[in-house]
Amino acid sequence: MLEIVRTVKKTSMVAAGVAVLALGFISESACRRSSSSPATDTDTSPMLWIPPGEFTMGTDDPHGMANEHPAHRVRVDGFWMDDHPVTNAEFARFAAATGYVTTAEKAPDWEELKKQVPPGTPKPDASVLVPGSAVFVPPRGPVPLTDVSAWFQWTPGASWRHPEGPASTIDDRSAHPVVHVSWDDAVAYATWAGKELPTEAEWEFAARGGLEGKRFNWGDDAKPADRHMANTFQGDFPYRQTAEDGFSGTSPVKSFPPNGYGLFDMAGNVWQWTADTYHSAESPAPQRVIKGGSFLCHESYCESYRPSARRGMASDTGASHVGFRLVRRE
Repeated sequence: MLEIVRTVKKTSMVAAGVAVLALGFISESACRRSSSSPATDTDTSPMLWIPPGEFTMGTDDPHGMANEHPAHRVRVDGFWMDDHPVTNAEFARFAAATGYVTTAEKAPDWEELKKQVPPGTPKPDASVLVPGSAVFVPPRGPVPLTDVSAWFQWTPGASWRHPEGPASTIDDRSAHPVVHVSWDDAVAYATWAGKELPTEAEWEFAARGGLEGKRFNWGDDAKPADRHMANTFQGDFPYRQTAEDGFSGTSPVKSFPPNGYGLFDMAGNVWQWTADTYHSAESPAPQRVIKGGSFLCHESYCESYRPSARRGMASDTGASHVGFRLVRRE
C-alpha cells in the first residue's frame, strides 16, 4: 500500500509501488525429511530439521552493505523449515480452501492511506486507487542505479495470479515461488498451514547451511567450476538480461543445488519475508526484513544472494520478486 501513498504524494503511477523497494555442509543425518516432521492437513510441503547452533550473523566484509554490519554471534534453537519457498500451486490450494484475497487483489482503502500522507492531502483519482502491485520492467538502456523507478512499475491488475499484469498467468508456473504477496498475506498463509514465518536469525542460520564465515551459502566463489548456484541476474543490470543461468525471471523451486542443510532457493529466485521488524527512518510505513535476494540481484547493484544480505519492505506491499517460506518450532 505504500506504493499508492507515494502515488498520492507525487501523482505518478510510475513512482508508485517502487519507492519502498529502494530502501529492494553438514552430514545428511542432520537433515530429516518431512516424514519425520509434524504434518497438517492443509500444508504438505516437505520440511527439514535445522539443528540448533551458534553462528556469526551479519558481516564485516566490505562487500556487505551498511545494514549488514556489524558481524555478531547469535544462537538459535532447532526448528523445522520448508525445503523450498511456497509455490503458486501451494498458495492456490490455500486461496481455494479459504477464499483469501491478497493485498494486491484489493483496492486500497483511502481512509487507511490518509494516515500515511500529510494532513490535507486530497483524495487521489479513482484510477489510482485500484488493485495492483510493483512489476519489474527492464528499461531500454543504462539508467542510474539509485532510482528503482527506472525498472519497477506500479501495474494495475498485477497479483500472484497475474505476475506481470492482467494479461499474464501462472498456468505454466505452478512450481515457481508465489510472488506479489505482502507480509500480511504470508502470515495469513502461515496461520492456515499451522506454521510461522522464520525470524531473521533463523533464516540466516538456515541459509548458511552449516558453513561459517563464507560469502555465499556454498562457499566464497560466486560461480564454482563455472556453475551457476542460484537464479540471479546476468548481463547488464537492469536493462540487458542474458539469462546465462537459464532463467530471465523466477525459476521453478529446486532448479539449483541445495545448501548444506538440504534447503533449496536460499539464495536468489525470490526475496523471502521474515517475522522481524526492519527499522528505518526513511519510511513511515511498518517494514519487515526480507532475505535471500532474487532473480534481479546482480553483483554491480546489490549481490543480495549472500546470507547476510537484508532489506526492509513495507508489510502491506508485494512485488514480482518477493515470496516466502515457513518454519515450525518444536
